[in-house]
Amino acid sequence: MAKRKSTPEAAREALILDIAQRRFFIETLETRNRDRLDFHDVAVWAIRDALEEAFEAGRRAATQS
Repeated sequence: MAKRKSTPEAAREALILDIAQRRFFIETLETRNRDRLDFHDVAVWAIRDALEEAFEAGRRAATQS
């Protein structure tokens, strides 16, 4: 099986999905056109934690460039 090339966009999408899965227990970020699958009750502290994690990931990425 051929391995896909890793692009910055693919890496960013993978990181965003990883944060969503770990912090919000969301299976996918794809729209599925079902309210129960596309809308989630999320605690404000979980949102804050996820935003802080994403911010730190961006900060680390910027210092590596």
